Amino acid sequence: MHLLHLLRHAKSGRDDGVEDRDRTLSKRGREAARAIGTGLPQAIGKLDLVLCSSSARTRETAELVLAGFVKTPRTLFEDGLYLVSESALLRRLRRLDEASGSVLVIGHNPGLHQLAVALTAPRSPGFRALADGKFPTTARASLQVDTSWAALGRGGNSLVAYVTPKSLGIDD
Repeated sequence: MHLLHLLRHAKSGRDDGVEDRDRTLSKRGREAARAIGTGLPQAIGKLDLVLCSSSARTRETAELVLAGFVKTPRTLFEDGLYLVSESALLRRLRRLDEASGSVLVIGHNPGLHQLAVALTAPRSPGFRALADGKFPTTARASLQVDTSWAALGRGGNSLVAYVTPKSLGIDD
Protein backbone atom coordinates (compact mmCIF):
# COMPACT_ATOMS: atom_id res chain seq x y z
CA MET A 1 0.00 0.00 0.00
CA HIS A 2 1.11 3.55 -0.80
CA LEU A 3 -0.13 6.96 0.23
CA LEU A 4 -0.34 9.77 -2.30
CA HIS A 5 -0.90 13.35 -1.19
CA LEU A 6 -1.72 16.01 -3.79
CA LEU A 7 -1.25 19.58 -2.58
CA ARG A 8 -1.96 22.69 -4.60
CA HIS A 9 0.47 25.55 -4.07
CA ALA A 10 -0.54 28.45 -1.81
CA LYS A 11 -2.02 31.69 -3.17
CA SER A 12 0.44 33.64 -5.28
CA GLY A 13 0.77 37.31 -6.02
CA ARG A 14 -0.21 38.85 -9.35
CA ASP A 15 2.93 40.85 -10.05
CA ASP A 16 2.75 42.65 -13.38
CA GLY A 17 5.79 42.07 -15.52
CA VAL A 18 6.80 38.86 -13.72
CA GLU A 19 6.79 35.62 -15.66
CA ASP A 20 4.20 33.13 -14.36
CA ARG A 21 6.89 30.64 -13.35
CA ASP A 22 8.57 33.32 -11.21
CA ARG A 23 5.51 34.50 -9.26
CA THR A 24 5.97 34.19 -5.50
CA LEU A 25 3.39 33.70 -2.77
CA SER A 26 1.25 36.55 -1.55
CA LYS A 27 1.27 37.46 2.15
CA ARG A 28 -2.00 35.51 2.60
CA GLY A 29 -0.49 32.59 0.72
CA ARG A 30 2.55 32.48 3.01
CA GLU A 31 0.30 32.63 6.07
CA ALA A 32 -1.91 29.81 4.77
CA ALA A 33 1.09 27.63 3.86
CA ARG A 34 2.57 28.10 7.34
CA ALA A 35 -0.78 27.23 8.93
CA ILE A 36 -1.16 24.11 6.77
CA GLY A 37 2.43 23.12 7.55
CA THR A 38 1.85 23.32 11.28
CA GLY A 39 -0.53 20.35 11.22
CA LEU A 40 0.75 18.50 8.15
CA PRO A 41 3.12 16.06 9.90
CA GLN A 42 0.33 14.93 12.24
CA ALA A 43 -2.19 14.76 9.40
CA ILE A 44 -0.19 12.67 6.94
CA GLY A 45 2.67 11.14 8.93
CA LYS A 46 6.06 10.31 7.48
CA LEU A 47 6.86 11.29 3.91
CA ASP A 48 9.34 9.35 1.81
CA LEU A 49 9.40 11.77 -1.12
CA VAL A 50 8.13 15.17 -2.17
CA LEU A 51 7.76 15.93 -5.87
CA CYS A 52 7.42 19.65 -6.47
CA SER A 53 7.02 21.82 -9.52
CA SER A 54 10.01 24.09 -10.06
CA SER A 55 7.97 27.31 -10.06
CA ALA A 56 8.74 29.93 -7.41
CA ARG A 57 5.30 29.62 -5.78
CA THR A 58 5.46 25.82 -5.44
CA ARG A 59 9.04 25.94 -4.11
CA GLU A 60 8.02 28.52 -1.53
CA THR A 61 4.94 26.47 -0.61
CA ALA A 62 7.13 23.39 -0.14
CA GLU A 63 9.51 25.24 2.16
CA LEU A 64 6.66 26.50 4.36
CA VAL A 65 4.49 23.35 4.52
CA LEU A 66 7.45 21.05 5.16
CA ALA A 67 8.90 23.19 7.96
CA GLY A 68 6.96 21.26 10.62
CA PHE A 69 8.58 17.91 9.83
CA VAL A 70 11.33 16.90 12.25
CA LYS A 71 13.32 15.54 9.31
CA THR A 72 12.74 17.30 6.01
CA PRO A 73 11.67 14.69 3.45
CA ARG A 74 13.67 14.13 0.29
CA THR A 75 12.39 16.73 -2.16
CA LEU A 76 12.77 16.84 -5.94
CA PHE A 77 12.00 20.07 -7.78
CA GLU A 78 11.08 19.17 -11.34
CA ASP A 79 10.53 21.41 -14.36
CA GLY A 80 8.35 18.64 -15.80
CA LEU A 81 5.72 19.24 -13.10
CA TYR A 82 5.14 22.89 -13.98
CA LEU A 83 1.54 23.41 -15.17
CA VAL A 84 1.26 19.86 -16.53
CA SER A 85 -1.81 17.86 -17.38
CA GLU A 86 -3.40 15.08 -15.40
CA SER A 87 -1.96 12.47 -17.77
CA ALA A 88 1.58 13.88 -17.48
CA LEU A 89 1.33 13.80 -13.69
CA LEU A 90 0.07 10.21 -13.81
CA ARG A 91 2.97 9.17 -16.07
CA ARG A 92 5.42 10.71 -13.57
CA LEU A 93 3.82 8.93 -10.62
CA ARG A 94 3.97 5.58 -12.42
CA ARG A 95 7.77 5.95 -12.52
CA LEU A 96 8.12 6.21 -8.73
CA ASP A 97 10.33 3.76 -6.89
CA GLU A 98 8.29 1.21 -4.92
CA ALA A 99 10.34 2.07 -1.82
CA SER A 100 8.58 5.44 -1.71
CA GLY A 101 5.59 4.49 0.38
CA SER A 102 4.26 7.99 1.03
CA VAL A 103 4.60 10.70 -1.60
CA LEU A 104 3.53 14.34 -1.63
CA VAL A 105 3.11 16.17 -4.94
CA ILE A 106 3.02 19.98 -4.84
CA GLY A 107 1.71 21.40 -8.08
CA HIS A 108 -0.79 23.43 -10.04
CA ASN A 109 -4.36 23.41 -11.24
CA PRO A 110 -6.09 22.35 -13.34
CA GLY A 111 -3.93 19.23 -13.74
CA LEU A 112 -3.62 18.48 -10.03
CA HIS A 113 -7.36 18.68 -9.38
CA GLN A 114 -8.13 16.64 -12.49
CA LEU A 115 -5.65 13.99 -11.34
CA ALA A 116 -7.18 13.84 -7.85
CA VAL A 117 -10.66 13.32 -9.29
CA ALA A 118 -9.46 10.79 -11.88
CA LEU A 119 -7.58 8.66 -9.34
CA THR A 120 -10.30 8.63 -6.68
CA ALA A 121 -12.85 5.83 -6.46
CA PRO A 122 -16.32 7.40 -6.77
CA ARG A 123 -17.50 5.40 -3.74
CA SER A 124 -14.96 7.16 -1.49
CA PRO A 125 -16.34 9.41 1.23
CA GLY A 126 -15.65 12.96 0.15
CA PHE A 127 -15.52 12.15 -3.56
CA ARG A 128 -18.52 14.38 -4.39
CA ALA A 129 -16.97 17.36 -2.60
CA LEU A 130 -13.69 16.80 -4.45
CA ALA A 131 -15.29 16.22 -7.84
CA ASP A 132 -17.99 18.87 -7.70
CA GLY A 133 -16.05 21.59 -5.95
CA LYS A 134 -12.96 23.55 -6.63
CA PHE A 135 -9.44 22.60 -5.59
CA PRO A 136 -8.45 25.90 -3.96
CA THR A 137 -4.93 27.00 -3.19
CA THR A 138 -3.36 24.87 -0.41
CA ALA A 139 -6.06 22.19 -0.79
CA ARG A 140 -4.90 18.60 -0.22
CA ALA A 141 -6.30 15.30 -1.42
CA SER A 142 -4.79 12.18 0.15
CA LEU A 143 -5.32 8.78 -1.44
CA GLN A 144 -4.62 5.22 -0.43
CA VAL A 145 -3.06 3.40 -3.37
CA ASP A 146 -3.35 -0.40 -3.11
CA THR A 147 -1.33 -1.15 -6.25
CA SER A 148 2.25 -0.63 -7.29
CA TRP A 149 3.12 2.86 -8.51
CA ALA A 150 3.60 1.43 -11.98
CA ALA A 151 0.01 0.13 -11.96
CA LEU A 152 -1.51 3.33 -10.55
CA GLY A 153 -4.84 3.70 -12.29
CA ARG A 154 -7.89 5.85 -12.53
CA GLY A 155 -10.87 5.46 -10.24
CA GLY A 156 -9.62 2.72 -7.97
CA ASN A 157 -8.02 4.58 -5.07
CA SER A 158 -9.64 5.48 -1.78
CA LEU A 159 -9.80 9.14 -0.85
CA VAL A 160 -8.70 9.22 2.79
CA ALA A 161 -8.72 13.01 3.16
CA TYR A 162 -9.84 16.06 1.22
CA VAL A 163 -8.80 19.16 3.12
CA THR A 164 -9.25 22.77 2.09
CA PRO A 165 -8.08 25.85 3.97
CA LYS A 166 -11.75 26.69 4.62
CA SER A 167 -12.35 23.28 6.21
CA LEU A 168 -9.49 24.04 8.61
CA GLY A 169 -10.69 27.57 9.33
CA ILE A 170 -7.77 29.13 7.45
CA ASP A 171 -8.19 32.20 5.25
CA ASP A 172 -6.34 31.38 2.05
